[in-house]
Amino acid sequence: MRIAGYEPLTLIDYPDHLATVVFTPGCALRCPYCHNPELISPQIPTSRDAGQASQNFVAGQAASDPNYFTQNREREFFDFLKQRTGILDGVVITGGEPTLHPDLLEFIQKVKDMGFLVKLDTNGIFPDIVQKILETKLVDYWAMDIKHTPEKYPTASGISTIPIERFAQSVKLLMASGVPYEFRTTVVPSIHEPEDFIAIGEWIRGAQNYYLQAFRPTKIADPALIARIGTQTLDLHAIRQSLLPYIDSVGIRD
Repeated sequence: MRIAGYEPLTLIDYPDHLATVVFTPGCALRCPYCHNPELISPQIPTSRDAGQASQNFVAGQAASDPNYFTQNREREFFDFLKQRTGILDGVVITGGEPTLHPDLLEFIQKVKDMGFLVKLDTNGIFPDIVQKILETKLVDYWAMDIKHTPEKYPTASGISTIPIERFAQSVKLLMASGVPYEFRTTVVPSIHEPEDFIAIGEWIRGAQNYYLQAFRPTKIADPALIARIGTQTLDLHAIRQSLLPYIDSVGIRD
């Protein structure tokens, strides 16, 4: 599978587990607040700086060789994973959008064969892929982004041509799967309003877990958004209270 890079250790991306995070390149959405804008393109980064998704990003060897990453990065990752057997619990596969990659299942199987748990992050754009992966029972924990209310998805996703039914179907699949999962929304002033979360709560009523994620005005896909936000803020604790009639477990990630 095409790998943009990996973060050797995370204590927060896989609930209650020590894990490593694998970043895949390419995404069909264009969320203006995306905090990994270098991963939107399907092109694999060819230097230690390009595609750096965190301060702990590992680009591997021969960073000056543009062919290195396409030829050897997966092998590099699995060599790293072998060294972490018995130390790490799991692998988080994120992006970009992992379900864009046709060999995702093969990659997941390799990770499982090594004895690691797998958490998969997705925006839910390909419900047929979500269903196919659910049927294999290879993924131990799912996280799906809920960008906005169904009516306002284009505002948050940057795409007006993708039918909301795709995302709605992925929501239904995960809620009926019996597999642990969470939904999550990055709460962005000027894009979201407090009342939007009532509509989201009605949409995903009865979900296992829902997290409100604080927007951080750092490196994002549309830097002009930071100026538009200005001094606007949203009270995540108040939003959480408004969601409790719909979802029992609502958390905040600052």
